[in-house]
Amino acid sequence: MKFDVIGIGNAIVDVIAQADDSFLDNMGIEKGIMQLVERQRAEVLYAAMDARTQTPGGSVANTLAGLGQLGLSTAFIGKVKDDALGRFYAEGMLKAGTAFPNPPVPGAEAPTSRSMIFVSPDGERSMNTYLGAGADLGRADVPPETFAGGGILFLEGYLFDKDEGKTAFAEAARLMHDAGGKAGISLSDPFCVDRHRADFQRLIEGEMDFVIGNQAEWTSLYQMDDPVAALERAAEVCETVVCTRSGQAVLLIRGGQRAEAPVTPVVPVDATGAGDQFAAGFLYGYATGRDLETCGRMGVAAAAEVIGHIGPRPEASLKEIFAAVGLI
Repeated sequence: MKFDVIGIGNAIVDVIAQADDSFLDNMGIEKGIMQLVERQRAEVLYAAMDARTQTPGGSVANTLAGLGQLGLSTAFIGKVKDDALGRFYAEGMLKAGTAFPNPPVPGAEAPTSRSMIFVSPDGERSMNTYLGAGADLGRADVPPETFAGGGILFLEGYLFDKDEGKTAFAEAARLMHDAGGKAGISLSDPFCVDRHRADFQRLIEGEMDFVIGNQAEWTSLYQMDDPVAALERAAEVCETVVCTRSGQAVLLIRGGQRAEAPVTPVVPVDATGAGDQFAAGFLYGYATGRDLETCGRMGVAAAAEVIGHIGPRPEASLKEIFAAVGLI
């Protein structure tokens, strides 16, 4: 089967709960960022969560869920242990319409990855991620047959935290390009970029056709204060680059073409998944041959939908939203 979009990332079960600032302070949680935690810390935070909601997650997996809702065929290459959370994850992806070619691994050393996400009253998300089995994804876990027919490959920067993930990315990009498709990446997090700056720069210059990041990620990548200058630097070595800027217009560059996608600032109910669904909207436009501005506006519209409710995946029809604002 040919897939329109294939994603690779850390297969993480998202565990979401509401939490105010005093709770975050008491638990020693830094507000508004993703931080990695060890297994023992993960168990403490999990036990402290009240009225938690669990869902198959991970940044790229959430993007694929949005793309599937828009009618594209999708597959997710990820690694889970054959434990309760791992089986929950695999079954959840299949129920959502995304192929999950790698079965849960009985002998995986680490348990299935999970991210404890605390949502503040202002909608800010504080993510505490345990990189379990999902972070051990490597080259051997990339099934070549999944890439038959080409399409688009979308990679998750978070997986760069282990060398195995870098080998998986290189193999997947090679397979996709050999099949005549395109490959791209989400920078994911400025701290992730800080940890792997040189590797990200090499990947973008040598193997990526498109890159999506926010202004903090782009300025970190090139160690510049001006996100526009950083994006222009990236555009010198990568075909298509995109910079989201919170409440400001999204900047997009493809070759010599520049575009902006306006943003109407709103107070989010839950910012979880905003970047993931921006990517879904953008990739839908990219995959269906829309012009650069329309790709950006589709991303903005998809992100606006998801921040209006709890959870990282769309609840309303993105196609209806796109139609209402004249994008399709």
